[in-house]
Amino acid sequence: MFERLVPTLAALVLVPALGAQAPATPSPTASRPFSLEDVLRVREVRDPQLSPDGAWVAYTVSTSDTTEDRNKSAVWMASWDGTRNIRLTTSKQGEDTPRWSPDGRWLAFLSSRDDEHTQLWLLDRQGGEGHKTTTFPSDVDDYVWAPDGKRVALVVADADTAKPKTPAPIVIDRFQFKQDEAGYLGKERRHLYVLDVESGKATALTSGDYDELLPAWSPDGKSLVFVSKRRRDFDRDSNWDLYVIDAAPSDAGGSTAPRRLTTFEGPDNDPDTESRPVWSPDGRSIAYLQGGPLKLIYYAVQRLAVVPAAGGAPRILTAALDRNVASPVWSGDGSAISFLLEDDRTVALARVPAAGGAIERLVSGPRVVSAFAAGATGRVAVLASTPLVPAEVFALDSAALRPLSRQNDAWLSRVALGDVEPISFRSRDGTAINGFVVKPPDFVSGRRYPTVLRIHGGPVSQFAHEFDFQLQTLAGHGYLVVVANPRGSSGRGERFSAAIFADWGNKDAQDVLAAVDYAVAQGLADPARLGVGGWSYGGILTNYVIAQDHRFKAAVSGASISNVLAGYGTDQYVREYEVELGVPWKAADTWVRLSFPFLHADRITTPTLFLCGDKDFNVPLLNSEQMYQALRSLGVATELVIYPGQHHGINKPSYRRDRLQRYLAWYDKHLKP
Repeated sequence: MFERLVPTLAALVLVPALGAQAPATPSPTASRPFSLEDVLRVREVRDPQLSPDGAWVAYTVSTSDTTEDRNKSAVWMASWDGTRNIRLTTSKQGEDTPRWSPDGRWLAFLSSRDDEHTQLWLLDRQGGEGHKTTTFPSDVDDYVWAPDGKRVALVVADADTAKPKTPAPIVIDRFQFKQDEAGYLGKERRHLYVLDVESGKATALTSGDYDELLPAWSPDGKSLVFVSKRRRDFDRDSNWDLYVIDAAPSDAGGSTAPRRLTTFEGPDNDPDTESRPVWSPDGRSIAYLQGGPLKLIYYAVQRLAVVPAAGGAPRILTAALDRNVASPVWSGDGSAISFLLEDDRTVALARVPAAGGAIERLVSGPRVVSAFAAGATGRVAVLASTPLVPAEVFALDSAALRPLSRQNDAWLSRVALGDVEPISFRSRDGTAINGFVVKPPDFVSGRRYPTVLRIHGGPVSQFAHEFDFQLQTLAGHGYLVVVANPRGSSGRGERFSAAIFADWGNKDAQDVLAAVDYAVAQGLADPARLGVGGWSYGGILTNYVIAQDHRFKAAVSGASISNVLAGYGTDQYVREYEVELGVPWKAADTWVRLSFPFLHADRITTPTLFLCGDKDFNVPLLNSEQMYQALRSLGVATELVIYPGQHHGINKPSYRRDRLQRYLAWYDKHLKP
């Protein structure tokens, strides 16, 4: 919780020849370590989309515009042979979510370049400028092409038509009434529309007091499957279900009623997984993700399921796997389903027969691929990252990855990165824990270094074999960085993840402290110069750690909470709180026990820097203010940094740099006197 992170799933492949094709190690001519300036040089490549003929891969590139102090995204296109990379869009507002039409003529994308709201745009591959195809008085959140290429299914938010000079009072009558970035939740919902591409006319398919998300077309173009919670009190749990609806209005006018397809008492294709349900090529089955029982909330493993499109009991194809899966894709003949399979610090691209059977790992190894696209031609494009290279687009040729984009090559060639080494060790009770050590680029064997223990958020997330600019910033500044995946992390199965259920700051604190013990025992970390820090649940666990261990000379706690009682009703986690902890008036002992870093703040002696965005509804600022005030009252060195207008994620480029600069200054002050 506290970040509502679903584990990042990615396909991994270890290819010996890849190093010659993409910079897997620092350039021999690199003359400087990774710095604060490099944080804003990282070009974030995302969302590869293979053209129907397999000749091109569209993708997006997000960059930091330091002049306007904002992030900008543009659509690019790489040829399959890797010889050409073309930027297709250049507007000031930016573009994202590129999708090819089935015939390959159009490349669609979303943008607010000509409107205060995000609209659907089409770019004709035969030439010409992109043109806007929708004019909704609200945002288009998602879309998907119909098989005939003449229609597009849209997810569109209800319009907020009331914009008086003086804002109207906010009236709350929902169970969950706030959410980070969205703010206070009213009655606006997201509904399905079908757009006729030629005429530009959009017809509503759904309405009412429900959200309809992640639509997918049947192969014959007559139906859509989507995800919703169409029942009373839908705010009280995450019991999402699949529904099927006719893609055209009925003869009597209006839309036909959606047909509920799944009845599992738990999340069927939870939208937080960002995985769309998919029809089999013959239209008889739909593959999707089934979560765990509601009582396990986000600790549950996501499994691959297939349900008959006409209705019936689903089949779980990965029931014995005990690992998260995501992004299912049917093979062209419908005989198998490919998907992303998360494992310990890795994720594999895997395949399973549609009828059930043995799971085949197609690619594996210490590499993270955050997305993949498979086409009818049999070609597969993946978005791959390693600890030393940010994500780029690759073509999967047999068992090898061949680079298609090289967005980060130029600046990487001038930087010496710190080596990232996998580590394994035992926690206090003997539990095996895994993680990484990131060494300064000028590391000298036998020398002990000032060390920072960095803790990930989630808690259901993990440090994996992928590029992490925060770890490289610390290493480039001369710190040894230690990271671990304690109990509560993903990648090790449901039992490992749920081991901290209603027991935060206990087993997971022991596990991350064991990582520091390991680094000290290996002669890497200087036990007299130890720091700790994290964001979200990483900040929460930081507070637990410094309340029970005094060896740390400096701590950085970002967007954290310690007085858990203060979270009830002030953040977005009311459902999760009540499932995991019970309601405060019936389970006060649990709430008080988990609040010990605040209620026993007098045990903390570590100088601590607190940071948070003032618009954070995930882990609101008031929680950081309480801990700052407590340490200030106790005379412990502390400071509170508030980022105006920022939500749980700090997105403004200048603030991202400022945050890292403050990390370094705080650690330097206390670890490098």
